[in-house]
Amino acid sequence: MSYTPVAADVAKLRNQTGAGMMDCKKALVEAEGDFEKAVDILRKKGQKVAANRADRDSSEGAVIARVNEDNTLGVVISLNCETDFVAKNEAFIELAYEFAEMAIFAATKEELLATDFHGMTVAEKLIEQTGVIGEKIEIGAFERIEGPFLGAYIHAGNKIAAITALSAKVDGADEAAKSVSMQVAAMNPIALDETRVSQETIDKELEIERELLVKEGKPENIIDNILKGKMQKFYKDNTLVHQSFIKDGSISVADYVKSVNGDLKVTGFVRVSLA
Repeated sequence: MSYTPVAADVAKLRNQTGAGMMDCKKALVEAEGDFEKAVDILRKKGQKVAANRADRDSSEGAVIARVNEDNTLGVVISLNCETDFVAKNEAFIELAYEFAEMAIFAATKEELLATDFHGMTVAEKLIEQTGVIGEKIEIGAFERIEGPFLGAYIHAGNKIAAITALSAKVDGADEAAKSVSMQVAAMNPIALDETRVSQETIDKELEIERELLVKEGKPENIIDNILKGKMQKFYKDNTLVHQSFIKDGSISVADYVKSVNGDLKVTGFVRVSLA
């Protein structure tokens, strides 16, 4: 006599694995009612789907930023998938938030993947969900930041998120850190200030600008002075503290932070984008 699963067992398996009703029912039938065996069957299905889709592009997903309770440590992660349809699914976004909460306690992406997630590792959960959803699911970005005071911002649609570090926890720091994180999300600065811009980037920019000036016929003896001005503009446009503040274009980000507290400074930032 063949085994027929009861609704309560199907619902229990679905709640534990996130798999569809029919997949759960088939797994229980194949396992002849053995619940743990049914879980293994669903996991193996996930492994098979994951192997088949390993070379797929997972450029969609959800980017989540989380900061710990005392605002001194934060992470931004992306949970990647293949299609925007899956990325907008409530259960997928909820899973991304769960992973981000766990990521606060992990030093690296590898450590996060090895973390326990309700009786399995995060890595195993990703494989399981690949089988459930039928798309490649993976942790993409993992950015960690520490500082005296952190604030986060997640842009609508969960495609961009940023965290900013400030030099001290002062009155107004919460709003300031969030506002600067919005700046980071919107303006995508390449570095905190000119001292943090890589020499490679500087050399490339100087080469491009020099070529343009030569083509314009500028005399060689004045090109170096013109380049100094060009680089100042480059730093103003591309480094966070020198950028015009998005909420008030008449001041820089550094000036905005100073207006909150005269001694306050931006000390770092991280940004992740799928957009």
